[in-house]
Amino acid sequence: MKKRRFLTVMMTGMMAVSMLSGCGSGSSSASSAGTETAESTGSAEESNVLRVGMECAYAPFNWTQDTDMTPDGSTAEPIYGSDYYAYGYDVAVAQMLAEEMGMELEIHKVEWSSIGISMDAGDYDCIIAGMGRTAEREMSYAFTEPYYYRDNCIVVKKGGAYENVTGLSDLAGTGCKVTTQLGTGWVPLLDQIEGAETGANYETTSECFMAISNETADVCIVDLPTAQSAALTNDDLVVITLDENDTFTDDDEMVNVCIATRKDDTELRDKIQEAMDSIGWNDKEQMDELMSEVITQQPAAN
Repeated sequence: MKKRRFLTVMMTGMMAVSMLSGCGSGSSSASSAGTETAESTGSAEESNVLRVGMECAYAPFNWTQDTDMTPDGSTAEPIYGSDYYAYGYDVAVAQMLAEEMGMELEIHKVEWSSIGISMDAGDYDCIIAGMGRTAEREMSYAFTEPYYYRDNCIVVKKGGAYENVTGLSDLAGTGCKVTTQLGTGWVPLLDQIEGAETGANYETTSECFMAISNETADVCIVDLPTAQSAALTNDDLVVITLDENDTFTDDDEMVNVCIATRKDDTELRDKIQEAMDSIGWNDKEQMDELMSEVITQQPAAN
């Protein structure tokens, strides 16, 4: 996709077609059952609205902000049922795809632990939320090709015992306390740190980073963009990209970040994939360029 078109699409925002009142948590519309409008209850094909579920709490992929604009003038999207807005890599991609498909965009905020359940319940029609395509998830959902390729890393405390590690072998036998986000493909990777103490995992990556800061945990496994985003505003964190010959194995599933639809909704999955192909959204350099742009726009980084 040419640069001019890319920037034009990035500046385009589409307002959500309906809003609910009284949803103070800003969570998925599942919490307001019985009050949904006709637009929010129909399928994407019936309503011509691309209803997307995401955490709105996973910067730089997605986050919540008070205003409808970012510092560079990009348009944030209203969060369905709230007075807040969402932006980030996932929102920017969703905006491009919705425009290409000629659909309006509707963002639903939902807890990560229930993101699949809420889609199956019909609260929204697809998940664009930094979700890795794993073999286990492919049993429950239909996936597009990747819309982002990410690298994994570890995060440790600045000035701590693990600040200078370069590979997994440096952590072996140290008894370090390791953590990551619940319900992710990073959980199985914890066992690859030999002799590590596996303690509590957390609902959000923000809680993981807090655990590193307060020394509840020593090592957090996470993706590189999320770690870099956190390090922008937390001087306690050190991001370590492990040596390619001394790093995690069998982590390819977490590298491929894809869009998910309900298992039987291959029509929408294919329509989204066609839009991705049409705008040429398959180039890692282009993906990294967008990620580099949005990572500087999150409210906490300004």
